[in-house]
Amino acid sequence: MTKKEFAERNIGMTFDFIRQVVDDPSLAASMTDGAEIAFVDKDAPASVKAGPRGKHVMRYKVEHVFEPVKG
Repeated sequence: MTKKEFAERNIGMTFDFIRQVVDDPSLAASMTDGAEIAFVDKDAPASVKAGPRGKHVMRYKVEHVFEPVKG
């Protein structure tokens, strides 16, 4: 996957995620202030790691809907 394809994929997922948050505001309520959001492919193993400078990273599994990854 080229950098351009990767960027376009992430932009598309971001807009899909925003649409879902608008439809279900409880998803936004579950987010930690200042957390970084990462999208995880549905088949990828979910590993819990701190983000840059120790920021909390909230991961969302991407299928047809976004699902918070516990951990």
